[in-house]
Amino acid sequence: MADAVFSAIEFGIEQGVARITLSRPDKLNAFDGSMQADLRAALDIVEADASVRAVILTGAGRAFSAGQDLAERRAALAEGDLDLGALLEENYHPFIRRLAALPVPVIAAVNGIAAGAAAAIALGCDITIAARSASFQFPFVKVALAPDAGTSWLLPRLIGRQRAMAAVLTGGRIDAATAADWGLVAQMVDDAELLATADKMARGFATGSRGAIAAAKALLRGALELDFDAGLDAERDTQARRGRDPDYREAIAAFAEKRAPEFAR
Repeated sequence: MADAVFSAIEFGIEQGVARITLSRPDKLNAFDGSMQADLRAALDIVEADASVRAVILTGAGRAFSAGQDLAERRAALAEGDLDLGALLEENYHPFIRRLAALPVPVIAAVNGIAAGAAAAIALGCDITIAARSASFQFPFVKVALAPDAGTSWLLPRLIGRQRAMAAVLTGGRIDAATAADWGLVAQMVDDAELLATADKMARGFATGSRGAIAAAKALLRGALELDFDAGLDAERDTQARRGRDPDYREAIAAFAEKRAPEFAR
């Protein structure tokens, strides 16, 4: 068993399987600077360890992740406008690209809510397994933003333009049963079976041909991702503009003050 100590995630490697657990349960595992730094460090270990044959990404407690920590964003906005495009390029995009480029399968085991960027990351993994209690939500417009973290590229390819439009423009929740029916996830399992199912699948990969699995992953991703970087670039540029919009500042203030936002008309 190989372990490392982090502040915002739990990480370990056992029998060829690396498990990364988002671990800020009191904040529904929302992404902040410390978690993003921990995730980068965990991937450094995974990339350097040839014994790793599969990766499981999951969340501690009752959520996979609520997405970006808006309290952190509110504190940053107090110092002035944010360049959200630059923040995507510094934090989310490298992590997303590195997950996609790993030569081993990455399994997302989604427990509870996966929202915003976290939903995009979960669904962007090679295989996504959802607990029956899981749900997915893309509430970007509710905080006066456009979709990011690969959402605009990913969702139409997974569920079609109409469903993707509805998911993003309404920001409503997609429950696990619906996600499985639409093909948004590979399978839905009972909550108690989630990690066991992910572990069993990962251990199967760990005993397979590393070269063949890497080649299959590269072929399948390559066939779909010819325009992936262009999609991320478009999200970055759009989000940079949204981050300077007064509606975003109002949305963050309303979140902190526990009231409905009053957007410009």
